[in-house]
Amino acid sequence: MALYSEKVMDHFRNPRNVGVIEDANGIGEVGNAKCGDIMKMYLKIEDDVIQDVKFETFGCGSAIASSSMATELIKGQPVSEAMKLTNKAVAEALDGLPDYKMHCSVLAEEAIRSALEDYNSRKAQQT
Repeated sequence: MALYSEKVMDHFRNPRNVGVIEDANGIGEVGNAKCGDIMKMYLKIEDDVIQDVKFETFGCGSAIASSSMATELIKGQPVSEAMKLTNKAVAEALDGLPDYKMHCSVLAEEAIRSALEDYNSRKAQQT
């Protein structure tokens, strides 16, 4: 049995939504001191819908694949739906991750949540 699914390998080799959104209105950065992975998510939200999402990840293949899949899952979604994204949903969308790599999907969830919290904070300051 292969260690990683075809989806994990595809998102690692061909990550979607890599980069920076210069005029992002939600930015989140998280890291895992134990493994050294760092994820940064950029959101462009209009009318409470995620119009664009990009990421930068320094980490292993599972971290890159998790970031890529997470961006695909929230792009075009209302903020309220994106807040419900779980690491389990990211891992399932990748057809699973080895147990010792599940922390990568947790980082993806946390990075998105952090970016959404940043967005909500900026939005509150404007009112």
